[in-house]
Amino acid sequence: MDRTPTVEDVALAAGVSRQTVSNVLNAPDVVKPATRERVARAIAELGYRPHAAARRLRTRRSSTIGIHLDPYAGGISGVVLDRFVHALTERSSERGMRMLVYAARSPEEELARLADLTEGGEVDAVVITGTFHGDPRTGWLAERGIPFVSFGRPWGADDVSAPAHLWVDVDGAAGTRAATRHAIASSGPRVGFLGWPVGSGTGDDRERGWREAGAGGPRLVTEESVAGARDAAGRAIVDGELDALVCASDSLAIGAHVAAVAAGRGDLPIIGFDNTPAAEALGLSSVEQLPEEVAGGALELLMGSSGTSIRPRAATPGEAHVLVEPRLVLR
Repeated sequence: MDRTPTVEDVALAAGVSRQTVSNVLNAPDVVKPATRERVARAIAELGYRPHAAARRLRTRRSSTIGIHLDPYAGGISGVVLDRFVHALTERSSERGMRMLVYAARSPEEELARLADLTEGGEVDAVVITGTFHGDPRTGWLAERGIPFVSFGRPWGADDVSAPAHLWVDVDGAAGTRAATRHAIASSGPRVGFLGWPVGSGTGDDRERGWREAGAGGPRLVTEESVAGARDAAGRAIVDGELDALVCASDSLAIGAHVAAVAAGRGDLPIIGFDNTPAAEALGLSSVEQLPEEVAGGALELLMGSSGTSIRPRAATPGEAHVLVEPRLVLR
């Protein structure tokens, strides 16, 4: 075909009406799955691309999803979120959507930015990250009926059976449980855990996996820093209390590794969480979060499995979340 394919071309190739093609593009849930697949094949074969500007005028939607960009803090802790934002941008583009990245230094400042973006019609939906107990953003968005999904669970009493909103997350407990069981089998029962102070939803979840694996080592505590991890792990390493150590992040694992080398125990098995390039360079095992799968789950919750417009699921038990199981990377 020498000219640009049209909706009519897609309809003819798929053997459906023009309205059916329009429904597949703008309201896929009203079309039977078999028909959706037939239209999707025709779109792919013809190379058809909807005219985004015309669609925005017709539907009065921006075809844009907003996402917060965390402030740059150096170190290695932002690698996973960077990969998540990149994957979300790439996959949303494949669905004819755009990502709008906005910055804010606090939840209060983020609410002000969200008010500007939503009241001005600049975004159709929002993806928030880094949820925490008492997060004001989720209630604010829900009260205003703004479609959103969070990377991070609501941290309520029962996020699965009584979800407060749509969410996607990595099963941190499954990751540390697998890491701990491997360490016990390969190194011995005294597997310690180096994590953050109690009260961090993510940190508490990762600690739970270590406890469920039945490890017999100490629980060590520090804030998120390489230097803090070095100091927190140093005494236990010197005193010979550990057969292995599972950590809540790669930053903590790297700090513990520095302490182990200084104590003459550079061969102490240490497993991190995030599988960053820094951990790989040091030869440390780690838990891979698979942020690309998290991005896919977020879009599925907001747009359906193959939709090209925002049609979020209802927050019903068992269907309002996607929990991605991480994988253990051994080195």
